[in-house]
Amino acid sequence: MIAGTAALAAVTGFASLHTPEAADAGTAKAAAQLPVERTSLLCPAPSASDLAETTYTSFTPVTKGTGSDGRAELAAATAKSAAGAKGNGKGKKAAKPVLTPKEPGKPVDGDTSGADAPALVGTAEGKFAPGWTVQETTEVAAGIGRGLLGVNCAVPDTDFWFPGASTAAGRTDYVHLTNPDDSAAVVDIELYGKDGSLKSEVGEGIAVPPHGSEPILLSTLTGGPQADLTVHVNVRSGRVGAAVQALDAKSGGDWLTASTEPAGSLVLPGIPKDATAVRLIAFTPSDSDADLKVRLASPTGLITPAGNETLHIKAGMTAAVDLGDLTRGEAGSLVLTPTDTAVPFVAALEVVRGKGAKQETAFIPATAPVTARATVAGNTARGTILSLTAPDGAAQVKVTASAGSEGGTAATKTYTIKSGTTQDVELPVPAGLKGTYALTVERVSGGAVYASRTLLAPADGIPAFTVQTLPDDRGTVAVPDAEQDLSVLQK
Repeated sequence: MIAGTAALAAVTGFASLHTPEAADAGTAKAAAQLPVERTSLLCPAPSASDLAETTYTSFTPVTKGTGSDGRAELAAATAKSAAGAKGNGKGKKAAKPVLTPKEPGKPVDGDTSGADAPALVGTAEGKFAPGWTVQETTEVAAGIGRGLLGVNCAVPDTDFWFPGASTAAGRTDYVHLTNPDDSAAVVDIELYGKDGSLKSEVGEGIAVPPHGSEPILLSTLTGGPQADLTVHVNVRSGRVGAAVQALDAKSGGDWLTASTEPAGSLVLPGIPKDATAVRLIAFTPSDSDADLKVRLASPTGLITPAGNETLHIKAGMTAAVDLGDLTRGEAGSLVLTPTDTAVPFVAALEVVRGKGAKQETAFIPATAPVTARATVAGNTARGTILSLTAPDGAAQVKVTASAGSEGGTAATKTYTIKSGTTQDVELPVPAGLKGTYALTVERVSGGAVYASRTLLAPADGIPAFTVQTLPDDRGTVAVPDAEQDLSVLQK
């Protein structure tokens, strides 16, 4: 009995619940913000092209309070765990890590090529966990989806919305599902077109094996071509990383990452100033229609695009509208707000640069704001654009350019973003930069800040580019003040 009580105390004796009457209001403490201790990231298989050249860049910003211990690595998502392996019960030998970061504050690069590069599963612990980010960037010289494809490796989750997918002629879109865990995940894929839900039993109950990845061709889930689709990935059991690889036979392609969760107002930051075509795709999962104001946050303030002042989204149906060359040579971000009653929706932009046979496509999903800090890796000395927007109120933002992966010294710069504007800021340059570097964005004060990073890699007259949004890295977690109270064991 005594031993059992001692064991129970080891599990339950670290904190106890006090009623408001018993608590001393004068000594109540706010929850402490402490660094997270473990982070998982999942990178989709980069390309099915033999011409693909892929670079992975890992980076963890330096975070106070992390201690000196920790590790991080990225490994192929093809290894079976000991628990899930068949045969002698010992499982396969663990895959050799693709990347093993050495220290926070300095990026690490790794390369692969060809069509056989697998999806990757990454884990960071201790000092490497808070704010850990991995960028996957692929260059494809020719063929379907040629150009530059980029994606931030994602945290596993159970629910994803992808407005902007397509099964139209010339498009080849795959949903990539990656499972980081020791048991199979079960996933449903739902598709919504301009007339509503597209019924398909093929998308139900898709099994993603432990530590494995499944690319699902969207055209196999529909009865015919659909120009504008919203894809809903719902995980019944387990958790996965999900991303849509959208490839076009004529205008390149890119990764379409998930829109932030449905909300009544959304921001889509960082439309390239030289965009030749911008298409907005939106969807509401609500039972009510959504009516939205459409505004562009320009360098001088909020502008309403002529002829596209509002957007009506019917309940359960995908809406799309062409906005043309919306930015007209200036930095811009799209701000969508309700005309009256707020109805939750999701949204993304399909953006084209170039003309004729020299076009290239990328996507900008609606994103969450940078509430504290966000980081993006894989930046280069030339061809990196950071867009910051403050739609509701002026904000002060600090941007740090890290040391380079092969050398250099970090540099920091602070900016003031005026209310309702977007700025493509002049980036701080790491002294003696060699290799790639990371950008860390921190909101210092003021209103909400939204950010995205554009990489440019023109080749053979094609303005290849990719855009990644920067939601908050959630590198800290609120931990309530607690004290040991063994009296609960005596009741």
